[in-house]
Amino acid sequence: MRILVVGAGPTGLFIAIALARRGREVVVVDRDPGPPDRATRWQRKGVMAFHHAHTFRGQVVEALRAEMPDVLEDLDAAGATIATTAADRPVALLCRRTTFERMLWNRAARQQGITLLCGHVDRLLTDDSRVIGVAMGRDTVGGDIVIDASGRASRFTNGVRPPAEGGDCGAVYVTRQYRLRHGARPGPVNSLIGLSLSLAGYLAIAFIHDAGTFSITFTHDGTDKRLRALRYEVAFDEAVRAIPRLSEWIDPQRSQPISPAIPGGRLYNTYRGQLDAEGRPVLPGLISVGDSVCTTTPLAGRGVTLALMQAQELVRILDLHDRDITTATRQFDHWSLRRIRPWFDDHRYTDTDRVRRWSGGDVNVSRRLPSDLIVAAADADPALKEFVDPYIVMDALPASLAPAQARAREIYVGGWRPAVPDGPTRAELSEVVSRTPAAA
Repeated sequence: MRILVVGAGPTGLFIAIALARRGREVVVVDRDPGPPDRATRWQRKGVMAFHHAHTFRGQVVEALRAEMPDVLEDLDAAGATIATTAADRPVALLCRRTTFERMLWNRAARQQGITLLCGHVDRLLTDDSRVIGVAMGRDTVGGDIVIDASGRASRFTNGVRPPAEGGDCGAVYVTRQYRLRHGARPGPVNSLIGLSLSLAGYLAIAFIHDAGTFSITFTHDGTDKRLRALRYEVAFDEAVRAIPRLSEWIDPQRSQPISPAIPGGRLYNTYRGQLDAEGRPVLPGLISVGDSVCTTTPLAGRGVTLALMQAQELVRILDLHDRDITTATRQFDHWSLRRIRPWFDDHRYTDTDRVRRWSGGDVNVSRRLPSDLIVAAADADPALKEFVDPYIVMDALPASLAPAQARAREIYVGGWRPAVPDGPTRAELSEVVSRTPAAA
């Protein structure tokens, strides 16, 4: 049996390596030729967020340990570290996506049973209403199963799969990467991944990465056009210096920039199933996975984690049913509805309310509280941590927060609000960046 994987991002590479190690013949197609030598910046065709910060949660570490511990060894050798709890449970892999994907790609390139092809997939090939491969211009590649790991924006399954639910959440972001000077330590932190600050009208986060690198990211709703100046290096660093705890990270004695300020596109929450109205696969032999099924905004850092959770489950299902692809597709779609869709629904509701509050809205206690406000309320009543902590680390689905709704609402009705860190409001930050020469 030949399995064709379209997309060589984290999802596609994980699946390809895992299946090849089970003796399957796997062909991976991606329009990017793969990582260049380390002296050349990897641009990664078609991946807008490639050089932006990513959170690789504990589930990512556990999936690698289960399927490909050698990749974790490669990441460790490249300078990535695993943040753990006091009980030595992994919470996050501190790593740039460029490093993460390079290590996966290098392992896939050396893995017996995997063929890596460079090309742009235009359309599916079918025979008697079943997929038999893909077309890349005039070339074709056959496969008994086609796994679509090509991402949210891919078009080659358009007209076959149902349209996506969800859409733009109304937020934009910009990131810059830095490297610590020899012997320097990261700046102030308030979590295992770095420093997360929820300020008045925006987020500012410093993410610790591999080999002494870190990223700083600003996220806002995009309505104040002056903040477009954050794409300029001078304006970006002035904005960082305006936030006291964040400014310590880019002290010239501590670190130096290693990238320009990189603007990101709009942020999306989307979900697409792969069964028709009668519960049948929309095209037998085609299975979509990762961002092709569910995209969540990076506001909670769940994207790669949800993708690899899907990848691991799909590999498990194919172990049992690769000769009955209809059953495999149904089982995977049903599992995704139970285990992945709730995170999409949670993001869509929470992100919408967060953007509303960024624009000046207060907590709305007349409707169901979004998850981020229940999490915040645990600072006022630590008893809520019984419900909040499993949700934060994704051990429990968003519905697990329901028993905390009533108490959290009481807290907000009583007038409590999350503390706002020291730093400018969004309007004040806009003034800071608009005064830089780059914004003139």
